[in-house]
Amino acid sequence: MSASLSRPRVGVWLIGARGSVATTVVTGCAAVSAGLHPPTGMVTETPAFTGSGLPALSDLVFGGHDTLDCPLPKRAEALTAGGVLPPGVATAVAAELAVADREIRPGGPTPGDTRSEAELITAFAGDIRDFVHRHELERAVVVNVASTEPASHGPHAPLPASTLYALAALRAGCSYVNFTPSEGMHHPVAAREAERSGLPHAGRDGKTGQTLLRAVLGPMFAQRALTVRAWSGTNLLGGGDGAALADPAAAAAKNAGKERVLADTLGSVPEGEVHIDDVPALGDWKTAWDHIAFDGFLGTRMILQTIWQGCDSALAAPLVLDLARLTARAHETGLSGPLGALGFYFKDPVGEGPSGLGEQYEALVRFALSLGEGKEGRR
Repeated sequence: MSASLSRPRVGVWLIGARGSVATTVVTGCAAVSAGLHPPTGMVTETPAFTGSGLPALSDLVFGGHDTLDCPLPKRAEALTAGGVLPPGVATAVAAELAVADREIRPGGPTPGDTRSEAELITAFAGDIRDFVHRHELERAVVVNVASTEPASHGPHAPLPASTLYALAALRAGCSYVNFTPSEGMHHPVAAREAERSGLPHAGRDGKTGQTLLRAVLGPMFAQRALTVRAWSGTNLLGGGDGAALADPAAAAAKNAGKERVLADTLGSVPEGEVHIDDVPALGDWKTAWDHIAFDGFLGTRMILQTIWQGCDSALAAPLVLDLARLTARAHETGLSGPLGALGFYFKDPVGEGPSGLGEQYEALVRFALSLGEGKEGRR
């Protein structure tokens, strides 16, 4: 993705850079920049964001960390075979994928890795600084799109990998986005460093499917004064995320954000749970089912059921591009700390802000307007 020399370029450093989401991000950015596909799903490409001063898609430069060694062009071929990417696109942008793949560095910690936490943070930060320096980037955003981690246990537990990467981002002077349910910047150690750094950050856990519907339906029930008695759900998914979420501790971290949306929009958490089942045959496709029991006038009992079927990578990729552009621009205008106005994109957003999708969108548009005006300070 070449850019005009007169325009500053912005780095997007992906944690989990060879995963399905990251591969779709890089492929999609190249395809949209080349005019091969429209920017479907990218909110930042709608008229409300025209004057926000966001970096152009063609000015984004990709790199990242991963523990896998499958090259991005090969990964894109596999996603094409699975129906995630449309035929021909991976071939059309093979050069861009190869360029991004050369910027991916070994992640960690891996089995047998003897480096201390401090050494890992130093190494990761060094990789990011080197990337920014070699490409003469104006700034970079670190975005975590790796598989979900189990929550850490106790103050003396080792720092999770997501937090090591978050600390490395801060040390490298980069803004940070956590698109996963993993701790990342939420860990107390990283939260303290983030406050001291003055860098903007956003997260966590991208809102792509089932919770997106919950953020719409929860306010609907509350605004219509309908009493929700129970709200149960099931997720069937495969791929790396399905395998990771087969761990009950990782699934619990994922479900916490889904419950928060209901608690915030309904005022309480109704009966019912969300079950996550790993179905490897589904690959990157997922099915989410919700069963909502509610009371109407005179206590009449009623049921609403929803079924969401989609491709997780294709749902996530445009949001990751949105977030990278918005966070980079926020950094450029001098914003710092948690970017609560980006709650539109997350199940468990940082900072203060509404939980209903409509209100979140209004806050996002106001934020975009402030970016265009170049306002400094926190919103």
